[in-house]
Amino acid sequence: MTSKREKIESPKIPDQLQALDVPDYEWSDDYEISDSIIQDCGIHNQSAYKPCFDRVVFNNVVFRGTSLRKAEFTDVRFENCDLANIELSEAIMHRVSFHNCKLLGMDLTGATLRNVRFDQCIADYAVLRFGNAKGVKLEKSSFAKADMSNMTLSNFYLTEVNIDQAQLSQTKLGGIDISTCEFNGLGASLEDLRRCIISPAQAITFATIFGLVVNDGTLS
Repeated sequence: MTSKREKIESPKIPDQLQALDVPDYEWSDDYEISDSIIQDCGIHNQSAYKPCFDRVVFNNVVFRGTSLRKAEFTDVRFENCDLANIELSEAIMHRVSFHNCKLLGMDLTGATLRNVRFDQCIADYAVLRFGNAKGVKLEKSSFAKADMSNMTLSNFYLTEVNIDQAQLSQTKLGGIDISTCEFNGLGASLEDLRRCIISPAQAITFATIFGLVVNDGTLS
């Protein structure tokens, strides 16, 4: 891990996209969608193994009861979407952005994330454990009580993120700046937090979490 800030690539979306009415289709294994925009609809009870999405925009789409295991997303934008409880375990994402999305309970177990951005999203209880994230930014979002344990992180940035009670055990946070994040407690050990960048106020919070006593000069 490194504290050096590197550029996160944005999705490369063509100017012209085909409007696709997804509810008219029954998704199947290895299903492919490319150069399309899907908007103002609900995608319910779809199940597919290793579907592929390439240069796609999802705008104002509600997913319900949907499982897309080992899905591949390249150059994809999710805008104002509801992906609560969607299963995306072992997904591969490259140049993907989530803006103003509801991601509560989203399952990204074992996912590979490259150049992925979460902006103004609600992702409480999301599951990202055993994931590999490189070039990922969480910004002005909530990942409270999310499971981010056993993750491998590189060029991973958090800005104004609620990570209260997030599970981070066995995820090394060295060099990662969480000084603008909000939390009262974290599921992490001292070893997990070694070399993590925090604010002075957070230092007091961590002292309380680990049962340390801060001497403010009043203790004899």
